[in-house]
Amino acid sequence: MSLSSIPYPARPRALPRPRLRLRIRPELAGLLGLAAVLNLWGLSINGWANTYYSAAVRSMSSSWHNFLYASLDPSGLMTVDKPPLSLWVQALSARVFGFHPLSILTAQALMGIAAVGLIYDLTRRRFGRPAGFVAGLALATTPVVVAVSRHNNPDELLVLCCVAALWFALRALESGRTKWLVLSGVAVGLGFECKMAVAFMVVPGIAAAWLWTRSLAPAAGGRLASIRQLVAGGAAMVAVAAAWPVLVTLTPAADRPWISGTSDNSIWSLIFGYNGLGRLSGQTGGPGGAGAGAMFGGPTGPFRLLQSSLGDQAGWLLGFAVVAGLALLARSRLRRDDPRTGWLIIVGGAFVTTAVAFSFAGGIFHPYYVSLLAPFTAALVGAGAGLMLDARGGRWLAPLAIGAGMSTELVVLGELGGRLGWARWLLIVLGAATATALALRLAPRTRAVLVAVAVAALLVAPATWAAETLGHATSGTFPTGGPANAAEIGGGGPGGGGFGGGRRPSFGGGAGGPATGGFAPPAGALGGQAGGPGAMQAPGAFGGGPPTASNGARGFGGGAFGGAPFGGENATLTAAIRYAKAHGGGTIGVESQSGAAAAILSSDANVAGLGGFSGRESTVTVAWLASEVRTGHLRWVLIDGSQRARLPGDTRQGSQTALEAVQKECRAVSLGSGTGSIYDCRGHASSILQSAGSSGA
Repeated sequence: MSLSSIPYPARPRALPRPRLRLRIRPELAGLLGLAAVLNLWGLSINGWANTYYSAAVRSMSSSWHNFLYASLDPSGLMTVDKPPLSLWVQALSARVFGFHPLSILTAQALMGIAAVGLIYDLTRRRFGRPAGFVAGLALATTPVVVAVSRHNNPDELLVLCCVAALWFALRALESGRTKWLVLSGVAVGLGFECKMAVAFMVVPGIAAAWLWTRSLAPAAGGRLASIRQLVAGGAAMVAVAAAWPVLVTLTPAADRPWISGTSDNSIWSLIFGYNGLGRLSGQTGGPGGAGAGAMFGGPTGPFRLLQSSLGDQAGWLLGFAVVAGLALLARSRLRRDDPRTGWLIIVGGAFVTTAVAFSFAGGIFHPYYVSLLAPFTAALVGAGAGLMLDARGGRWLAPLAIGAGMSTELVVLGELGGRLGWARWLLIVLGAATATALALRLAPRTRAVLVAVAVAALLVAPATWAAETLGHATSGTFPTGGPANAAEIGGGGPGGGGFGGGRRPSFGGGAGGPATGGFAPPAGALGGQAGGPGAMQAPGAFGGGPPTASNGARGFGGGAFGGAPFGGENATLTAAIRYAKAHGGGTIGVESQSGAAAAILSSDANVAGLGGFSGRESTVTVAWLASEVRTGHLRWVLIDGSQRARLPGDTRQGSQTALEAVQKECRAVSLGSGTGSIYDCRGHASSILQSAGSSGA
């Protein structure tokens, strides 16, 4: 037989390629489009937003050393007081697209859009597309979510990481696969690298859901195997969360910046102290929530989240969310074989843990922190709407949920000083009518229409408040949703406004009085009598408008807590920078990082803040300062303590001891009439170190 006659197998037919179907859900497309409009429309109006973080991005985008350690200043002398993940994203964007406000803020806005999509999907997977749509809509129109999505604070990335952790955990419950639980742990760890321990708010619910529905269920593949899966997820969380702190710990202190917010240059002090337990129980000598009024969330207690400084940001739908969670509890009865049980424990656990912690946190607590509570609230609202569509359970749930939603919303509206008065009557009429009608036996289509009307009635006020955020600059340190004067509206209760009563203070561009765009405290409120050593000039005290072509970063006081109160008077710092450049250059140390940030942002000045954000958080040692002088990392020090603001109850001294050593040992140089003095420390490292020995610092 010839070779040519040997039969060869027929060539296999190519398998048909699977058709890639992009399942476009119109409601999801609409949600993402709405979130894009709210987050991106007129975004450039916000300028540099928080100049503290924008300055850090400028320093980090020009040096990989500064990038790695999250240095605020170009010389790599001091870190910011947060972990670096959010700033890494912004700095990488600035490297790719150039250092510009939009290269920083657009990344934040996209994170907000992604969070809306995830909330939609994690609710849809359990309660259907209408429920997912309501959840996504509730999140997209939460005022504080719009504000932080248009801002460069790390909170938006924290929200995205925590929502992703919930989404992965729910996938793990559905499939039982370890990889989803590991990814959930990774997401929590990344959240930790945004704002440290607050990311752990979602962990109790995830762990409890897994233990209850899988580890304690013999049919889930074995208890020991399920526990091993949970341990794997926890190990992933710890590994990711500890990666940067361990890197910082293993780096010799001489080869990295000082850890801002600490007195011992330890990253662990920042984690467990300033950004940890200090946020919940209060910091030694630091300002507290009740004492400093709405700036720190007002007085603590079970109704704190409905107060004027927090309620109009994320408290509108809390009543509806609570009733929806209780309804889910009643319907599922926490049966392990009911898929709603795991969903409720994960989402409801995150909601309860966060709400309780925020309600009773006695340390530094700013209103925009409630952005973390918003996605959990939105998911419960969506689930409640889905349950209301059920003809059986919805008949008793609808009146309770709508009534609770109306109650909390009317409380919030009552705090707005008459604003949105039309929404009150709309809410009462439509809410009462739909709640009554939904208690009856109705055709499915009629019930769906009435549920939509009820949800719309509850969402119209927060959506309007959120939309008004687009009409003004959301800049400064404390972003808030609502109109430009939202921070002045309302007030009320003890400690609910100002620094203990009256109106709520404004801490951002465009939100304050007409003269400055910021809040001017009463004479002596921030550390002394009018004209005394602790007095503070009113103009620009806590913020001011966004940067413009004419004012750069608003002098050296752009943003909240900038310039005069925490960084030296503008003319003095300007003169110091000019003098240092003309006399050999070198880094200028100033008291506050906020004052340094504005100078870095406006002119890339070589300025470093030695006392932390406001000049009171960091306590660098005299020995460390002498070492930085000896190595040439620091030459000049500008001291202007008369302009450092002191908040009520704040007794922290910052780096005062080290600055006193500079005044004693370094050479004072006059900057000219009316502009003060700068200290030249070159060649004085030994005498500064001797001062450290004599003082024990």
